[in-house]
Amino acid sequence: MEAVTIEGGFPDPVFDAQATFRAVMDAMARPGTVARGVHLPRPPAPLMPEAGAVALALCDADTPMWIDPLLREDKAVAGWLGFQTGAPLVREPADAHFAFVSDPANLPAFENFAQGSQEYPDRSATLVLQVETLTSGEALRLEGPGIETFVMLSPRPLPRHFVEQWAQNRTRFPRGIDLILVCREGLAALPRTTKISKEA
Repeated sequence: MEAVTIEGGFPDPVFDAQATFRAVMDAMARPGTVARGVHLPRPPAPLMPEAGAVALALCDADTPMWIDPLLREDKAVAGWLGFQTGAPLVREPADAHFAFVSDPANLPAFENFAQGSQEYPDRSATLVLQVETLTSGEALRLEGPGIETFVMLSPRPLPRHFVEQWAQNRTRFPRGIDLILVCREGLAALPRTTKISKEA
């Protein structure tokens, strides 16, 4: 087994995983808020440290994982995720509880991922998108639960027809996917209840 697979986890696995879990839950409770200062592992590129932190905090042997073709190209990424989390890798997006995406612009449509059911909406997928920035892209206006009036977020890049796809995702509530956006600036969450529109 290559050293890169074994190494590069959290420096303090229990404490760092708990801190990252709390940061993600807080981000979900306050959509559009950027969480910074998360303790970071050292995964092999092109998996970002912030995405690696989310994987280590949220994924385990009971959470099937899908990684996009760009991440799948480097066997070290799959090996690191498998060793560090124990999560099984699946070939089809619909079979995953978590999806890690390094190329959001070429992401399959949201409807291809697990949507959950009316009885078990928690069986839907959470997509972790690696973006270049959360502050310098096209301005998006966020409204809904956890937001007092509105907040602005400007991630880049995003999936094709993002605002339209997200509007369709919201119509499936309580079904639908949730998003976690990560970059070197930190992480932000977009739960399925969030209304997103382009700033005029």
